[in-house]
Amino acid sequence: MKNKLVVVFRTFLVLSFLAATGTAARAQEHPDSALEQLEGVVVTASRLPAFLGESVRIVTVLDSLAISTIPASNINDLLKFAVGVDVRQRGPEGVQTDISLRGGTGEQLAVLLDGICISDPQTGHNSADFPVPVSEIERIEILAGPAARTYGTSSLLGAINIVTRKAARSGVDVRLEGGSYGLVSGSVGVQAAGRKVRNALSANYTRSDGYTRNREGGLNMDFRSFKAFYRGDADLRNARLNWHAGASVKDFGSGTFYSPKFDDQFEHTFKTFVALQGEFPGLLHLRPRVYWNHGEDRFELFRAKPERYPFNYHRTDVLGLNLDAWVESVLGRTAFGAEVRNEGIVSTNLGEPLRAERPVPGHDATYKRGLNRTDISFFVEHNFAISWFSFSGGASLTRNTGNDEGFRLYPGADASFTLSPHLKLYASYNSSLRMPSFTELYYSVGGYQADKNLRAEKMQSVELGFKYHASGVRIVGSVYGLDGRDLIDWIRDLSVADAPWQSVNHARIRSLGEELTVRIEPAVLLKRQDFPVRSFSASYAHISQDKKVEPGVQSYYALEYLRNKLVLQADLRLFKKLSVELSWRWQDRVGSYELYQAGATTGEIHPYRPYSLVDGKLSWDEKKWSVWLEADNILNASYVDHGNVPQPGIWVKLGASYRLFR
Repeated sequence: MKNKLVVVFRTFLVLSFLAATGTAARAQEHPDSALEQLEGVVVTASRLPAFLGESVRIVTVLDSLAISTIPASNINDLLKFAVGVDVRQRGPEGVQTDISLRGGTGEQLAVLLDGICISDPQTGHNSADFPVPVSEIERIEILAGPAARTYGTSSLLGAINIVTRKAARSGVDVRLEGGSYGLVSGSVGVQAAGRKVRNALSANYTRSDGYTRNREGGLNMDFRSFKAFYRGDADLRNARLNWHAGASVKDFGSGTFYSPKFDDQFEHTFKTFVALQGEFPGLLHLRPRVYWNHGEDRFELFRAKPERYPFNYHRTDVLGLNLDAWVESVLGRTAFGAEVRNEGIVSTNLGEPLRAERPVPGHDATYKRGLNRTDISFFVEHNFAISWFSFSGGASLTRNTGNDEGFRLYPGADASFTLSPHLKLYASYNSSLRMPSFTELYYSVGGYQADKNLRAEKMQSVELGFKYHASGVRIVGSVYGLDGRDLIDWIRDLSVADAPWQSVNHARIRSLGEELTVRIEPAVLLKRQDFPVRSFSASYAHISQDKKVEPGVQSYYALEYLRNKLVLQADLRLFKKLSVELSWRWQDRVGSYELYQAGATTGEIHPYRPYSLVDGKLSWDEKKWSVWLEADNILNASYVDHGNVPQPGIWVKLGASYRLFR
């Protein structure tokens, strides 16, 4: 059935491509087309920013219009609808989410906030703690594939860049939402836009009782989260500056998130982000950046019961300094620069023994272990373009003090060929590496056994693709091959009773994947703004790997991947102010998990089963206010993204917003 569905959909996409090509070729340019506006968005797929329509590498962009039409109230859920992105959630509303690209793990992705890397070196589980609400996002850029020369060594399989809004005008925006399972959410945003200086401040609070209970009848999926974010921008005489400061605080019952044996786990995370960026135009164009990311984590295996098992405490600090520079000549633009990133942790159980133990502020505990490492990178890149051909090539020279590999070179090259005003072909080769997280190196408690001698992961990728863009039609497709060495995973020997999960380097994994996205704006094609279907999109991603799970061995991450993903979306305008957004998502995951009941194993190995979800949003939009009714998992499907962590059924939300601008 799955193979038949894939064949049918692939045939449908081919026919859509042919039909759209013929239709779009006859269409005239339409100034109201959202796709035309999208091509003019500036993205950072290389060290030099460029318009999306001129980028030499395929970038997926969720712009503000696309974000407003997706039935999702947080960043994590927004990314579920992007092709090639795997969002594996344990808790809803972005409570705990692993985000990955092209069959990778949540550790192999660089997460950026306004171009600043906020990936967490402790664990990828915490990298998706975004301090900014959806209402303050301008766009989300997704660059799939190795990107060391662009985004640094965290980007083994790509990067996701969250770009926040500049304050375009002064005003206040208030949003309230409530729904199933005791969900209550409220946010406020304040913007002050002067002629040269702009400031924007937002805050959000969300809480829920959760959708399941532990065996004793208590809450175990409840959560509370608070986010605050401030962004400032200044246009000076000879410089442009922007800065941000953000905080994310979460307390959540983590049920069976990390071990199916225990169903009353709990976690508290606190993260802060501070960054300052500048841009100084001139003969030598300079762009310096400095940032500090701070994180604190408390994990309770037994909620509020340290006497049963001591709580784990961790504190991480990341300091970074980056300098990009570029010059222009008749040969094109040449960029060069360097980055220094220091990552440190003190912990009750991660790292090497400290020379002097440190108290955990506000708690009866002591940091006994820690680790510190520094990543040093130099890069060079050259870009040039003629009428039909564009090229970007360069390399990153990297060394990390956390291993003994010394400086290693990671090259890359991208090219695009313009065949017509509407059609471009793309080709690229890129490489990258990733250092193991502190958890992968040292987490050896609670049924886990880490290896502190893990090697850095390495990845190479080749990709061929095309983009067809005309008024009202956009089609993007690609085929890629990945060659990964020393990839890290947690595995377990099922033939041994109570065998621990062990962190290991897989020798080599090769992957082959295809992605295709079609987006059509019928109102633009038909030149009828009153047409009820404003846009329709279909995206499909497929991956196959050459390395399979060995008999009797269970993989936790690297050998579990999203083999097939299909997303259909429609944005409908029923009346002038009444709109409906509908989406259908089908996912087919490779992998299996050992089934647990009441905290004990049944000895049964379950493969992940494909599932489909239908989400929808009904909204009424006025100039100053909006109201909406949103429903996730409308058909109440039962599914899991991680074994033994059931996901919620239908979740209904009712919300309203009010905007007051000067």
